[in-house]
Amino acid sequence: MKKLSIVFIAATFVSIFSTSCSSETQPTASTTTANTPEQAQAGQSGVQDDVSQKNVVQVAVGSKDHSTLVAAVQQAELVDVLSNAGPFTVFAPTNEAFDKLPAGTVDDLMKSENKEKLADILQYHVFVGVLKEDMLQDGQSVGQVNGGNITINKSGADILINNSAKVLATVPASNGIIYVIDGVLLPQ
Repeated sequence: MKKLSIVFIAATFVSIFSTSCSSETQPTASTTTANTPEQAQAGQSGVQDDVSQKNVVQVAVGSKDHSTLVAAVQQAELVDVLSNAGPFTVFAPTNEAFDKLPAGTVDDLMKSENKEKLADILQYHVFVGVLKEDMLQDGQSVGQVNGGNITINKSGADILINNSAKVLATVPASNGIIYVIDGVLLPQ
């Protein structure tokens, strides 16, 4: 019986000691903090992950041909939305596509008083869901995030959006698919 008491006391001591030590050395979710105030306020776009496949925003940021689109997405405050899980199909105009717009159009849209108009145009470039190339049919109408519809036109190997913007490339992303296009889609 004396042995059993010693074992019980020793086991209790070890249990208390290891519990107190482990609670001091193990960080908990409530003690983990962001490195900077900006990271603490950032949404999904603030998550740092250099290992996983890039999301649609990260792909655009990494493209020298999409700096105007990235600036517009930032101005319209859509970065966090497009960094979420999605899935999204994004029709991404190149810088050259924005250059085709009448002079001063992009500068005007980037003004803070035109943020809603800019957001509407950008949301006209986004479908919630993934539309792979083999799913796109000639004459197909696709509902966009802003409530408008685009029309898919196929002519041989070419895919056109609204019979005006040509798909130049297809880029997969972790939260969807990007179609690089040579024109800016304007809601009608």
